[in-house]
Amino acid sequence: MSQSTANLTHLDETGAANMVDVADKAMTSREAVAIGHVIMAPSTLALIRSGDAKKGDVLGTARLAGIMAAKRTHELIPLCHPLLLTKVAVDITLDDNLPGLKVRALAKVTGQTGVEMEALTAVSVACLTIYDMVKAADRSMVISNITLVEKKGGRSGHWMADGD
Repeated sequence: MSQSTANLTHLDETGAANMVDVADKAMTSREAVAIGHVIMAPSTLALIRSGDAKKGDVLGTARLAGIMAAKRTHELIPLCHPLLLTKVAVDITLDDNLPGLKVRALAKVTGQTGVEMEALTAVSVACLTIYDMVKAADRSMVISNITLVEKKGGRSGHWMADGD
């Protein structure tokens, strides 16, 4: 195995991708936080703020889509374990400085593997849902900065991204 793949747990000694066996890992409380942005025209942000989007409640729909997506991460991302999530929260805030929306997702589990992918999936799908809900008003929106900002639990303990 090459030096660059030595720490990739999903690769075996031949470099083939495999699901990691977590049977011998301890059950611990784990959580992850991810963020993302949807940058848009100020008029699109005003449309969302007013609640007048033709497809309905943009923020509520995106929040629900993110939660639902986190619960199905194992169906979307190869080699992810199905998890019995204990909490998923998606918060969306309007930001005139972007201009656009900031999306934050928290995922929690008590289990043998982390929930980073669930938090990232929640943010990604919430951002995509926002785009879908108002694309008729603004096709130039940009989904950006989808990033893991914090994780807790497991063997690696607590980690936070620089600057957060």
